[in-house]
Amino acid sequence: GGERRAVAKKGKRGNGEADVYPRKNKDGKVIGYRGPYWVQTADGPKRRYVSGKTKTEARAKLAKARATRDEGLIFDTENMTLREYLERWLNDSVRGRLRPSTHESYSWLIRKHIAPTLGNVKLKALSAAHLQSFYCSKSDEGLTRTVEYLHDVLHAALKQAVRWGMVPRNVADAVDPPKTAKKERDYLSLEEVKILWEAAKGDRFETLYILAVTTGMRRGELLGLKWADIDLDREMLAVRRALAPDGKTFTLPKNGKGRSIRLTPQAVKALERHRKAQDDERSKLGNVWKENGLVFPSTVGTPMNPDNLVYRSFKPLLRRAGLKEIRFHDLRHTFGYLMLEAGEHPKVVQEMLGHSQISLTLDTYSHVLPDIQKEAIGRLGRLLP
Repeated sequence: GGERRAVAKKGKRGNGEADVYPRKNKDGKVIGYRGPYWVQTADGPKRRYVSGKTKTEARAKLAKARATRDEGLIFDTENMTLREYLERWLNDSVRGRLRPSTHESYSWLIRKHIAPTLGNVKLKALSAAHLQSFYCSKSDEGLTRTVEYLHDVLHAALKQAVRWGMVPRNVADAVDPPKTAKKERDYLSLEEVKILWEAAKGDRFETLYILAVTTGMRRGELLGLKWADIDLDREMLAVRRALAPDGKTFTLPKNGKGRSIRLTPQAVKALERHRKAQDDERSKLGNVWKENGLVFPSTVGTPMNPDNLVYRSFKPLLRRAGLKEIRFHDLRHTFGYLMLEAGEHPKVVQEMLGHSQISLTLDTYSHVLPDIQKEAIGRLGRLLP
């Protein structure tokens, strides 16, 4: 807006936005053409140039540079550092398209790892060798899995830089980050689930743990669940939102759309008990209670901080139960494993988990598939003569 008008105004004075002009050698022979344009920098408007062997080529480059600048895509790209570009990419390109938690994760990776090492490298000077050295140094620190995330962020950011015409190619395409050994997912066995539920009796979040194992819902989805999403008569619930890691805002579920999940009899009975207990809690607190319609709120009705759930309730519960330490997310994996071990079709498991593709479901639970195949072959063997 104002910056672009200032640049345009600056250009109209003198020779700023003039046409291309010939470049000559010391003998006066034309060796090419050059065209000026203005860009806004931190120090005010500055003149930049494009060059071409012919007048037509130079004019085409000049028109593209001015058009891109007027669209707000170029901000002194000749001298822009990788740090400056990534900040702009986060704010102008991916904000609003990513979940808040993902955006914050990208921002943290850039601040913590990329900016301190590569931040001062000019965007146009960034090479595959820069990235390869960067990845190797991080791997030497034992951050192999982090390197994969860093590569994903840099590849996406540089892909956008190519689209904006800021760099000619994505140098991340020429680099292969170190591969981590595939880690087997952790989960609870059926017997361990029974021990967990027994230890959770009387816990304020007893019903939440029952739902986590019987629905495969994510932590944010459970904490974003409202009573209006549940139909106990039909034994169904709808996943419509998720509580963000900040414990204050709600977002769409991870795949961008909701899903319906059928409830087990255990889950229905637990929810009936939980609703009665919550009604009693609400009546005792009176005006102190902040009504949000949430199934699993804090002790005063406000959204429950996700980290508080983990560190004040879930981890102490595991210790009381004498179970191995797992992540809360592993309750979701427990659901997937138990469903597949019970003989359920992977497509059904995919839909209930909200995976975008069945390949993700099969890849995540590949370790349990051989057992399923063994049972299936056994059934086939009994059918055949």
